[in-house]
Amino acid sequence: MICKDRVVIVTGAGRGLGRAHALEFARQGAKVVVNDLGVERDGGGAASSAPARRVVEEIRALGGQAVASPHDVADGAGAMALVATAIEHFGRLDALVNNAGFLRDRMLVNLAEDEWDAVMRVHLRGHFLPLKHAGAYWRAEAKAGRPVDARVINTSSGAGLLGSVGQGNYSAAKAGIVGLTLVAAAELGRYGVTVNAIAPAARTRMTEQVFAGTMARPAEGGFDAMAPENVSPLVVWLGSAESAGITGRIFEAEGGRICVMDAFRHGPAADKGARWDPAELGPVVKDLLDRAPAPEPVYGAG
Repeated sequence: MICKDRVVIVTGAGRGLGRAHALEFARQGAKVVVNDLGVERDGGGAASSAPARRVVEEIRALGGQAVASPHDVADGAGAMALVATAIEHFGRLDALVNNAGFLRDRMLVNLAEDEWDAVMRVHLRGHFLPLKHAGAYWRAEAKAGRPVDARVINTSSGAGLLGSVGQGNYSAAKAGIVGLTLVAAAELGRYGVTVNAIAPAARTRMTEQVFAGTMARPAEGGFDAMAPENVSPLVVWLGSAESAGITGRIFEAEGGRICVMDAFRHGPAADKGARWDPAELGPVVKDLLDRAPAPEPVYGAG
């Protein structure tokens, strides 16, 4: 019960990872706002409140407290209403898990502008707006002298950290979420808010086509490494009071493996103390690359 009585929003919680997160938060004592627009895997189709309502029913069957939210997190009014839902129903907000998203995969030369824009909207804008409105609420609480011990867990991806062939839009959006996480951690820390991100790997309806044939379920009784429920313990711990002081970090989570990502850092450098001539840079750059670790391969390359 490490999240007992904490109020948590989970976006994209009608299925997959979000559903697993919402259920685990409830098992650990949290009151959960289950947000889901209820659209198809690619973001198409009519919106439906049914997926969110089903998860709310599951939580209540466990003896927990939950409320459904059908709001569009990539819309300003929708994101504001989402935060207001937590406060109106449960009196406050303690944690925000940004998880909503969908895929529209294409090779770059085939990627349409609307496919780029749609993925950017749901992933990047859909992280920014709930974070903006939750952050504004926590800032107001802190300025009013009320204690804040809040958490944000964003959802990036290995595609955002290393790249993924055929997913230029998704990779760019997920890389943007890493940058947003770092900035939010620096800006919101003064108000009692920590901000971290996860890069999960699990079998969901988003990934079943991307990883076709590589995410088979184990034999009965075996450990299912790709079950989305395996990612949720880290998310719930990051959403709890126990994670105080940990902020601006990116964690990979897959099966029983947790990895702290070592992102961009200042590496080998050369300083002439004056302007370089282009003709002299060849051996300088080669030396820097020789002294730097080789980059990890892009997913799907080679």
